[in-house]
Parts: sequence; structure tokens; C-alpha cells
Amino acid sequence: MHSDHDVIEVLDVSKVIENPPNRVEILRNVSFTVPRGQFAAVMGASGSGKSTLLGLMAALDSVSSGKILLDGVDITRMKEDQLARLRGRKIGFVFQSYQLVPTLTAEENVLLPAELSGYPGDLRRRSKDLLERVGLSNRAHHYPVQLSGGEQQRVALARAFITEPPILMADEPTGNLDSANGQHVLDLLLALNREQQTTMVLVTHDRKLAEYADRVITLRDGRVYSDELAGREVEV
Repeated sequence: MHSDHDVIEVLDVSKVIENPPNRVEILRNVSFTVPRGQFAAVMGASGSGKSTLLGLMAALDSVSSGKILLDGVDITRMKEDQLARLRGRKIGFVFQSYQLVPTLTAEENVLLPAELSGYPGDLRRRSKDLLERVGLSNRAHHYPVQLSGGEQQRVALARAFITEPPILMADEPTGNLDSANGQHVLDLLLALNREQQTTMVLVTHDRKLAEYADRVITLRDGRVYSDELAGREVEV
């Protein structure tokens, strides 16, 4: 059932890789919805399908069956050029491996999604403000190779928020960072989530990090094993 309050709707989604004679079921009949502004963590052991699920929700991969709606729009029926536009407008993404363009400065990396999507407004001012927020005003003209892992991930965070996306997806955003840098990145994510009312889905294997979420969805063998809201279970 569609609700105007649900920004993400995952409806009976399966993902199968056919590689004859092998057939691998990565996700099996996964269903849940994420209300506007919620911070949901997706957990599970390696191979449980959590990163695959995030890729499907971010329109980076296609489902085998079922459908996914973002803000009421069925993304499983869209063509690639439509998906590219939707990603540019609706979704910010933070990867474990940062995914910065090595030949661009920190500032140029932050500006890139906004320039590609034709985002309006004073982009220089916005990128400057975001780099200041993540504590990197003095590193704007440095290239990724000149930045530490923690600094690169903070650039990636600023880049994810440059278009003020209603949805932010993060795949193990603290996975390559030491605990101090990881906590700093998490604090920034939470602050930006609160300020902009961004709906946030974060994939992690870190139970401590998941404790900050409003809700924890746990996958096991490609299925939703548990779905808990801050202290109480959600019907699945």
C-alpha cells in the first residue's frame, strides 16, 4: 500500500544472478518501506545481500522481480537516461571507497554531481559552505592523493549533499576509517540528516554504528530476518 509518507518502498524484490548452470539468489522477496526523514541501517553478514539491496534502491542495478518506488515513482520501469536524471535529483551516495575523481580537487569533486545534473543556485557558495561544515575549508584545492582517508570520506559526504537530495544512501561509509574518523563521519551524517530532513539508508556490519539509526533492518540469506524500530519490532 502506497503512503505519501514513504520515500522508499521496496516491494517483493528479488535479485537472481543466472550464470548457467548456476543460479544464485542474492535477494528473495524483500519488502519494507522507509518513511520520510527516517535513518534506517541495513545490517547482515557478508553475502547477506545488503550492498546489492542498496544498489537496487539507488537505481545502480536492476531487480529480477518485484519493484522499488522512490517518492512514489516506480524506478524498476524507467530507462537508463531517466534513472540518471532521477539519481542526479533525488539520491546522494557515499561509498566505502570514497570514489573521488583523482584528477579533480576536493572542491571540484564536491561540485561534480551538481554540475552534471544542472542543479540551480550558487554552487561555489554551497560547495564552500559544505567543505566548511566537514572541516575542510583549507583543503578545497587539494587532490584526493593529498588527503587522508578520513578527509576523502568527508569530501565524499559534502559531494553527496551538494544537490540537497531527499535521499542519502551510504555503503559502509566508515568501513575504511579508524574509529575516531569513523565517528566524525557518522556525526556529520547525522547532523546533515537532521538539518535537511534527508531520508537516510546506511549499509553497515558495525552494530555500534547501527545503534544511532532510528531503525535496523537485518538481512540473512537474502531475506529480511528482522526489522526493528528503536526498541520495537516492525511487522514484516
